[in-house]
Amino acid sequence: MTKKGLKIVVLAKQVPDTRNVGKDAMKADGTVNRAALPAIFNPEDLNALEQALRLKDRYPGTTVTILTMGPGRAADIIREGMYRGADCGVLLTDRKFAGSDTLATSYALSQAVKKIQPDLVIAGRQAIDGDTAQVGPQVAEKLGWPQVTYAESILSFENEEMTIKRRLEHGIEVVAGKLPMVITVTASAPEARPRNAKHLMKFKHARTVTELQEQTSDYYMELQSREYLRIPEWGVADVDADVEQLGLSGSPTKVKKIDNVVFAAKEAKRLSSEDTDIEWLIKELMANHTIG
Repeated sequence: MTKKGLKIVVLAKQVPDTRNVGKDAMKADGTVNRAALPAIFNPEDLNALEQALRLKDRYPGTTVTILTMGPGRAADIIREGMYRGADCGVLLTDRKFAGSDTLATSYALSQAVKKIQPDLVIAGRQAIDGDTAQVGPQVAEKLGWPQVTYAESILSFENEEMTIKRRLEHGIEVVAGKLPMVITVTASAPEARPRNAKHLMKFKHARTVTELQEQTSDYYMELQSREYLRIPEWGVADVDADVEQLGLSGSPTKVKKIDNVVFAAKEAKRLSSEDTDIEWLIKELMANHTIG
């Protein structure tokens, strides 16, 4: 372990809260009505943030940067990350990013990562609005870095080698790899720590350039002298990206139709704990091949 600590980037996404879908959640054209759903910090990205913050606690000199791509309001999750212990954040925002699928998104993020030049990238396994689990691995591929997916905890870091515990469908696996690398974290990892009062007071006025332009001139001048409160906004030119690989032109995935499926029980049977009911249930499950 070097004396300077680790330089970590946490990939995060602001997503509509699809866990609380109401009748107005879908538009007539079948797309998500984002205005009807609250925007939140993607849950598994919070698990990823916690892993980064634990490394920061263990290795002095470590810095944690939140990197997100989205509209101006996505700066909210950068602030949220800073309230919990992240040092800073970068907002990738540009009209040319609009309509990006996972391939175009991972390209934009990888270009930003190249500019930041971290030792480690940590991300949530997947976002709740897409459930693809593709962005993290695609970023690793574009960077040419090794990747460890389904991580539950980072066990140790010695001699530039990181040891990671993975939670898989049929058990647990412990793997090791050299930095730089990309790690994606599952929901079974420890939950993110709550906001810290000291960090909240320090970063509550952190703003992007666009947000600062909406403030009074006196307030703007005050923040000019407090660099830690400025959240950088990077566009396509800032990350030296190829426009043809961004947005709709760089997105081979095309969504043709979205169905809002509601499951309803047509036939329900209440069972007791009597042996006869249990025996009937076992036979029923065996008959329809659920078990056996």
